[in-house]
Formats: sequence, structure tokens, C-alpha cells
Amino acid sequence: MPLLEINQSRYISASVRLDESTAAQVDQYAAFVHASADDVVDKALNYVFSKDRDFQDFLKTPQAKQVAATLRVRKAPSKDAEDAPDQPTKKQAAGVESTVSARVLKA
Repeated sequence: MPLLEINQSRYISASVRLDESTAAQVDQYAAFVHASADDVVDKALNYVFSKDRDFQDFLKTPQAKQVAATLRVRKAPSKDAEDAPDQPTKKQAAGVESTVSARVLKA
């Protein structure tokens, strides 16, 4: 039996807009806890999701599986895109970029 449990996670990049003061507080909190802004946003959202009992109940309903995705997820470059350098690349929008969680970028 291994002594360490390693959890593999699949990270995505996503774009969200934050109020300017919220973005500043994310940066301040990240400095306070010596973590990245990505980690602060990810952990804060996971904390809220886990503590909201009504949300946990909602997740057990059929409606939760039918929710339309509204988060602007950035597609990772495909292997084919690396092989075709003459295709134009999209300009990324400022916002929150999720790698380990969500890195706040100021517009």
C-alpha cells in the first residue's frame, strides 16, 4: 500500500469576469495565504459548493444534469494545430484563466 495518495486532476482554462474589487481581493488573499490566485478561486468555489446544502440537494436531481454550460472554457490547442503553424491563433480574452484552478487577469 503506498504511503502517499496522489490525486490526478484535469485542469481547464476558463474565462470569467470579476468585479474589480473582487479581483483585487483575490490577489490580496493569494498573497495572504502564499498561494496563487488560481488556487484561491478554485478552493473558494469548492468550499462554497461543498457547504451549500441546497446546492448539494440540487446536484442529486435530474435538472442538475441538464444545465446548459455557460462558463467560457478555452479549448486547448489540438495536436493537429501544432502541426499546422499557418493557421491563425485566437487572441485570448482577459479574465480568469484556470490552470491549477483560476488565475485572475485584470482587464
